[in-house]
Amino acid sequence: MENTEQTPEEGLHFNSRIDLSKLKIAVEQIKEQLHQVIVGQGEFMELLLVALLADGHVLIEGVPGVAKTVTAKLLAKTIATDFNRIQFTPDLMPSDVLGTSVLNMKTSDFEFKKGPIFSNLVLIDEINRAPAKTQAALFEVMEERQITIDGTKYLMPPPFMVLATQNPIEQEGTYALPEAQLDRFLFKINVGYPNLEEEVMIIQSHNNRKGASPQSQVKSVLSEKDLAEYRSKIYEILVEEKIIKYIAEIIIKTRNHPHLYLGGSPRASIAVLMASKGFAAINGRDFVIPEDVKKAMTPVLRHRIILTPEREMEGMTTDKVIEMIVQSVEVPR
Repeated sequence: MENTEQTPEEGLHFNSRIDLSKLKIAVEQIKEQLHQVIVGQGEFMELLLVALLADGHVLIEGVPGVAKTVTAKLLAKTIATDFNRIQFTPDLMPSDVLGTSVLNMKTSDFEFKKGPIFSNLVLIDEINRAPAKTQAALFEVMEERQITIDGTKYLMPPPFMVLATQNPIEQEGTYALPEAQLDRFLFKINVGYPNLEEEVMIIQSHNNRKGASPQSQVKSVLSEKDLAEYRSKIYEILVEEKIIKYIAEIIIKTRNHPHLYLGGSPRASIAVLMASKGFAAINGRDFVIPEDVKKAMTPVLRHRIILTPEREMEGMTTDKVIEMIVQSVEVPR
């Protein structure tokens, strides 16, 4: 009887190592705000929140009209930070995104005019509509949180997060993103069609708004200071050595799997680690469990691995291969 009484006390003592109560409340508040407009999409929202806490960028793929852009905009509205939206088009130039040097007629000197990428949360709509030159302009800013123009470095103000939407590659007028750019996204989230029940709720929700914009339904619930505090707590989440080895074993298997032409990079391993910590934190745990790693694997790897042409022709998907690999690796106990 004494043992059963001690166990919860020990658990409470262990959980108090990091106070995650405020973080968990903030996550619930953001979800509550989003659910005022967005129907369903629970996994989509959870992944966005994990990426926000883990300081990662997100690629959102889905056919037009499934609320990719609306959800990203509403997430930005729940956080009291600067927000910019950039619509990528086939004629968009790198200077349209990063900024350009302009001659000041009064001083006869060139002045740098910052582009729309200089913000905290940046929504890039239809990222795969722009040609490779413009997509390449994002490489430095996404990885190093800075841009270099005319030999001068300009740092991005924290927090900095890119939320990019894209239509499926099969759609007309799209360019496949280069592997180096895909690797810079923490997650790739696939957004599908709603089911019948959700479709009815979407129509009813739109009807009940009576012309009011979705953004007007949502208010800010998280400050920049709070976000910085919660992000710092993510680094303190405990990860046992056996969990780290578990992550490494899965990533290594992607590099020599017969179904794959390209496996996960060390950046993928770190992305899984950070995402796993994020999943632990939003569930109020200060330690990572194997289930956190499993939840992180598919969104972290699906855009980083490439199928062999033979498997692709057979209709195999990256998600299926990831599932096969995860199931083949022994779960640590």
